[in-house]
Amino acid sequence: MRFMLMMKATGYYEAGLQGSREQCEARIAFKENLEEAGVFQSAEELLPSSSGLRVVFPPGGGAPAMQSGPFLPEQEWIAGYTVIDVNTEEEALKWVLRMPLPPGQGEHVVEIRRLEAMKDVALDARVQALRADLQDQLSLLK
Repeated sequence: MRFMLMMKATGYYEAGLQGSREQCEARIAFKENLEEAGVFQSAEELLPSSSGLRVVFPPGGGAPAMQSGPFLPEQEWIAGYTVIDVNTEEEALKWVLRMPLPPGQGEHVVEIRRLEAMKDVALDARVQALRADLQDQLSLLK
């Protein structure tokens, strides 16, 4: 099962303050641990919300509204994410509890969400074509 670990941003992150060298090294070591365990899928950091654009679609249709960052409230900011492939939500939680978090920057929140697998449409179309071809060949043999 794949899980996304979403690191919520803090005011420090939104202000563009970088962590210490030790904190950067700890994040790199954490990623290497994920890779060594064979669970790492991907990870990215986001720029602060001040560089973002939000598109709000009204209920019932209509023209979407565009909003430039920064966005409020702080709980909605996402600083980055990591995608891991583990067997259970409990295993994902164990990885989150090992994450290095910068001290002295207030409360840190990491949200864990299971990703739903999406079928590969192109592969699905190829499989359907192969099945149809096989059915044609079987009907010729009858």
